[in-house]
Amino acid sequence: MNTGSKPDISREKSAELYEKAKNYFPGGVNSPVRAFKSVYGTPLFIQKGDGCFVWDADGNQFIDFCGSWGPLILGHNNAKVREKVTEVMQSGMSFGAPTALENELAELIIKNNKFVEKIRFTSSGTEAVMSAIRLARGYTGKDKIIKFEGCYHGHTDSLLVKAGSGLVTFGETSSAGVPKSFAQETIVIPLNDTEAIKAAFEQFKGEVAAVIIEGIPANNGLLMQDPEYIKSLEQICKENNALLIFDEVITGFRIGFEGAAAYYGVKPDIVTYGKIIGGGLPVGMYGASAEIMGHISPDGGVYQAGTLSGNPVAMAAGIAQLTELLRSGFYKELNNKATEFAESIQRFATARNYKLKVFHVGSIFWMAFTDKDKIQSAEDIDPASMEKFKLMHRELLNRGIYLGPSGYEVGFVSAAHTKIELEKAKRAIFDSLDVVFRNK
Repeated sequence: MNTGSKPDISREKSAELYEKAKNYFPGGVNSPVRAFKSVYGTPLFIQKGDGCFVWDADGNQFIDFCGSWGPLILGHNNAKVREKVTEVMQSGMSFGAPTALENELAELIIKNNKFVEKIRFTSSGTEAVMSAIRLARGYTGKDKIIKFEGCYHGHTDSLLVKAGSGLVTFGETSSAGVPKSFAQETIVIPLNDTEAIKAAFEQFKGEVAAVIIEGIPANNGLLMQDPEYIKSLEQICKENNALLIFDEVITGFRIGFEGAAAYYGVKPDIVTYGKIIGGGLPVGMYGASAEIMGHISPDGGVYQAGTLSGNPVAMAAGIAQLTELLRSGFYKELNNKATEFAESIQRFATARNYKLKVFHVGSIFWMAFTDKDKIQSAEDIDPASMEKFKLMHRELLNRGIYLGPSGYEVGFVSAAHTKIELEKAKRAIFDSLDVVFRNK
């Protein structure tokens, strides 16, 4: 039974740790969204995670739908991942030299993913995207990149841009420290607008090296694109001798082993992946055909390196995790569970006439305070709706549910979420929505 707003949980120890952290780190954090600027209260300092649960420094237990921002598809502290990592660590943790583990993980990926023939491991998704952009420029001999409003590709200088005014614009820097000249090699256009990309290629004829898009944009809400639109990007790139880059740092190995490329039936020229291939440890990867990857040093003239690339601990975690993902029926079971969860929330909201839409694909979901049936671009999101998310986030924390601390972030269901925990989470979400819509 809904008893209204819940009292705030104790955050005394987290608050103390946060005050101390401010002495060491800008804003007290090592990544901006962790600062809880978009929601109530101070950040939670997480002490441990197990299965679908996390516990903070004050001992509060939460059912977690953040999952380290997606890569923990098996849940926290998975036994098989932990055991493999522990076994490998006995022989050392970093060599800066090749190991057999790199071969083993690469073979697992390449044998089961038709979109890559050769790969290169990196230490983060940002690094993978940065390297993919350099490869595209080196391969094509062109400089300009087309990206889309509402897509985030890490904090690489030339991609950390926002759109100017007009249909087709040069990027404008959205961070201090990014030279204007870097941003002006990036052309920013709206999502879901075929005419805009055609106009961009016409305006910058012969200058565009690549088009980069999140496989399914999921860093600024879950912006589901029409299949016809995604397929048109592939065709337009071919017609203009430009490469299509799919940034699958979030969607890769999450909605299926072959990610959004398989979901849409599109063959990108280069694909980037993130920490899911390292069981949540710092890993990234980019891959393409053997011909395109042949341009990477030492085979070709495009330089990219990394002392910790392919480090044995991350490779071990990746081998254990991806082996589980290849188990027969894994994705069907996980995606069905996530679909039922998302659709149950939607049924509740619809029955109550609440202005809420739950968008989902695979095991990714996003709750948007809107009555629109489709949200396909950044402009479709009402910034005022984030006030409702802010209230819901506090109510959910007080009921033992952890979502990422921003209404623009998506949530993730993991294999560790059982029916019991998902039922508890649904009840908490229902009660929290009742509070939100009673107060607004």
